[in-house]
Order: sequence, then structure tokens, then C-alpha cells
Amino acid sequence: MSQARGIIEGRFGRVALLDIDRPVVGHAHPHCHVLFKIAGADSVFRVCDRIYPLLDDTAVLVNAWEPHAYPHRPSESKSLILALYVDPGWLAAIERDFAVSADPDFFARPCVEVAPEVRKPLRRIAEALLAGEASRAEREALLFDVMSMVIDKFSEWRVLRGARPSCTGRVRDFRVRRAIDLLSDQLDERPRIDSVARAAGISRAHLFERFKTETGLTPTLFQNMLRMEAAYAVLPEPGETLAAISARLGFSAQSHFSRFFRNNLGVSPSAYRRAVQPR
Repeated sequence: MSQARGIIEGRFGRVALLDIDRPVVGHAHPHCHVLFKIAGADSVFRVCDRIYPLLDDTAVLVNAWEPHAYPHRPSESKSLILALYVDPGWLAAIERDFAVSADPDFFARPCVEVAPEVRKPLRRIAEALLAGEASRAEREALLFDVMSMVIDKFSEWRVLRGARPSCTGRVRDFRVRRAIDLLSDQLDERPRIDSVARAAGISRAHLFERFKTETGLTPTLFQNMLRMEAAYAVLPEPGETLAAISARLGFSAQSHFSRFFRNNLGVSPSAYRRAVQPR
């Protein structure tokens, strides 16, 4: 059974230590996303349409808004994975040039070899998550150390310096921009893609085509991303029940929300809530 061994959240984004033994469906994040194997079985991730290995000496790098999945098979053993979801705004506040970490072309290669000097702070982050220790300042310092090394070695920040650092900022088609606004503003109502297309003045088929061209995602994947990010934001709050959260996100039943969340992360929302450490 998949477990969340430790999760921290903050202005940096999220860091999760996940013991996963089930597949995760195709999804995306507004963060730059880095995955490391800490222990357990060798594994793979699918980024866009290709499979990449997650081994002791490799990392999988996923750009903001880039679709990816975890095609785990039931016969395979668990992998303990450290997943970094890093907010480009946090990086930019520390180093202005790193604002381009929001660019969909930020990481040139989805799979890279991890040097020993990177693995040392990774171990310290994983140990802090398992023990529930380390102050917020210590966590952020460790995370920035890791991300600085990854960015320096494997990103295109020097080439992209000065570019508009967001995928939505690149959207030129006003109908796609309208669809993005509708999906973002009506999250609790879970608008149907057909109605969004009509409101944007475009056919459903054409919306899917234009949306994918402009953002790299389908409208459905974008909507799922919004709902997951909203769930991440409210789950650490103890005063709201899972039933209330599921209703707020437009699910007709809590079980539907739990299945959706598990399919997109690998663990249940209740397990995620238990694992989140105080900010």
C-alpha cells in the first residue's frame, strides 16, 4: 500500500517523500518538478510520451505544465521517492534569473545523472522528513542548495534569461485565455468542457487542439491540475472535513474525490493530510 512518509509545504512549494506501489495517472503541476529515488526498487516515469529511468544515480526533471505519469506495475516492488514541487516565484525571490524556472522549456532533458554532491543534501532532506525535524529555514536552505545544483547543471536558465516565465503568459489565442479563466474561476462548479468551449466561442474539438498547442495540456488535464493544487492548499487545514473539501472542489461524493486524488498522487487525501508537517 502506498504511503506518504513525510510532506512539508511552504512558500517554496511542496516536498514529499512517497513510498509508492501503485500507478499515477497523467497529470501536471505549475511548479518545476524534480524526482529522486531514495530507496527501494528502481523505477520509471513517463514524461510526455517517453519513459525515463529513476535509479540510484538518476533524477527525472519535469517542467512546469509538462504532463507526466508513474506507470507502476502491480508486480513491481515499492520505490521510496523524494518529489520536489518548487515554486518558481520562490526561486525568483532568491535569484531573479531563476524566474524562468516557470518556462516549459526550462529543463532540457527529462532524465539526468545525479552526482554524489547532490545526493548528500537529498539524504538530509529525506531524513528530516522521516524524523519530522528541521526548522523551516533549514528546510528551505537544503532545498535551495539542491535546486541550485540541479538548475546550474541541467537547466536552460542562461538561454532563457529575460523570457516571459510562465506558460499562461505565452498563450496568444484569446479563446484559450478565456477558457483558462473560466476553468480557474469556476473550480467549485466543475464546469463541463463543452460549456467552457461554447463560452469561449470555439468548438470542443477545436478547443482541445488549440489548448494543447498553446499550453501543452488538454483542458481536462489543466482542470485536474487546478483541482489538485486547490486540494493541496486546504488539506493541511484541520478545520475542514474531507467531505467539505470534496464538495468545494465540485465532486459529488467524497469517494470520488479520494479516488481522483489517489490517482493523481499515489496516496489518499487522508494519508496526505496525516503526513503534512506543521509549516
